[in-house]
Amino acid sequence: MAGTVVQQNITMPAPPVFSTLAEERQHRKERLAAAFRLFARYGFDEGVAGHITARDPESLDHFWVNPFGMYFGQIRVSDLILVDERGEVVSGNHLVNRSAFSIHSRVHSARPDVIGAAHAHSLYGKTWSTLGRLLEPITQDACAFYEDHALFGSYGGLVSETAEADRIAATLGDRKAVILQNHGLLTVGRTVDEAAWWFITMDRTCRAQLMAEQAGNPIKIPHETAVHAREIMGSPVSGWFQFQPLYQWIVRQEPDLLD
Repeated sequence: MAGTVVQQNITMPAPPVFSTLAEERQHRKERLAAAFRLFARYGFDEGVAGHITARDPESLDHFWVNPFGMYFGQIRVSDLILVDERGEVVSGNHLVNRSAFSIHSRVHSARPDVIGAAHAHSLYGKTWSTLGRLLEPITQDACAFYEDHALFGSYGGLVSETAEADRIAATLGDRKAVILQNHGLLTVGRTVDEAAWWFITMDRTCRAQLMAEQAGNPIKIPHETAVHAREIMGSPVSGWFQFQPLYQWIVRQEPDLLD
């Protein structure tokens, strides 16, 4: 059942609290399937690349993830697979993407607070990543990432080894996102909803800065103002809340995702 939280004198809905682990697991899997459908709608799919994960609420070193090779726009709750700390599929009948295991296992291990993590080869995210730069606070939405994202400044090929993934997790630190140079974006959250929303809005933020710099010299929001905006726009509750309209919309449009 959803609660409420007071943020900057504004009362907002809060993520639900569950009475059983089974209820919480089902909720996370539904959000995960919905996130994949939304990523397909936003055009974040690129062949078999990309993955979003949800930590299991009972086996905390296990996570739910998309089957390797399944189109984001067709994923249902029943298609999701559960992967253990060794990369073995312990629930489900599909293969796991080895890069997905390498990256997400190390991120989840390094960040006990992270429930959801998202990575895909979105057009604007991977385009921005080639510049080897952090995003700047040039829009209100960009302030969500102000001093809260990192740059992994090297590309060593496909991430199939946990050693490389350990370096990515270390670069991410306690932030909500990391730009993987020449690769794309990775976002995390205390809910699947939050992680998915940060990815969606971060890709748009990349697009906005690419367009602004093409047009001229964008004006940066001052430091104190950007920090204040981040405290509101970039909080975990705000990230969770901004995903809710999208979840409601995609479930109404594609109810089979809950199967």
